[in-house]
Amino acid sequence: MTNSIYIDQKEILKRYKQPDKHTHKGIQGHALIIGGSYGKIGAVSLSAKACLKTGCGLVTVFIPKCGYTILQTAIPEVMVLTDNQEKLISNITFDITPQAIGIGPGLGQEIETQKALHQFLKTNKTPLVIDADALNILSKNKEWVSLVPPKTILTPHPKELERLIGKWHSEEEKINNTISFSKQHQVIIVMKGAPTQIIDGETVYENTTGNAALATAGSGDVLTGMITSLVAQSYEPINAAILGVYLHGLTADIAFPEMGYQSFIASDVIATIGKAFLSITE
Repeated sequence: MTNSIYIDQKEILKRYKQPDKHTHKGIQGHALIIGGSYGKIGAVSLSAKACLKTGCGLVTVFIPKCGYTILQTAIPEVMVLTDNQEKLISNITFDITPQAIGIGPGLGQEIETQKALHQFLKTNKTPLVIDADALNILSKNKEWVSLVPPKTILTPHPKELERLIGKWHSEEEKINNTISFSKQHQVIIVMKGAPTQIIDGETVYENTTGNAALATAGSGDVLTGMITSLVAQSYEPINAAILGVYLHGLTADIAFPEMGYQSFIASDVIATIGKAFLSITE
């Protein structure tokens, strides 16, 4: 029996934690964003900036060498680690201890990158948010799903979801198959769409914020950064997913009267995160 909950302001206030006024960056969490490939470094930039703007104390990215100057210039607040390859990720190694890792934005699906993801999953114990090409690589290697830690958050758009769980013929079948997948692998699935639904075992949370303005390139990369940020700030994974999706949608609702649907882009989502936080508690 599925249990449906609408994510509205009342639900959010039950989960939202006010920041402690005596906090410092060392206790606001350290997040790591892994991704990027030649021509797709922008995806990691968007994720990393969104991660910072959602309140994370420290953000590090792990990217191919070709993105080094781009990231250091575009977001001076972010720390950068690079792969030994120029154009793709081939070996994920880092000597930091993040509280959460977001992986996948702009990653590409080269064979070397697939092997690197497999190696990473075999040893990783850090809470994880998996998106974009990291999801597509898992869909090509379904047996690797068993390597992800319990309560890992997957954030597929409809096509990525279909690759992961197979085709469906009705909305009901889609939900049921996603619930089965969530239960089998103990993962939380953020089914991006209008509306976005979050599936945690038998429980389905339906988001109430957002509009068509979010149908724009990079919007998903921003969401990955936001959710990773909240996990790093020690939100329970399900609450991080719920709050991240709600805030992400809220940015489009807040900006709509001034910007309309057409001109709202992923950078505008990031620019509006602060207003979204403020409006939660109004």
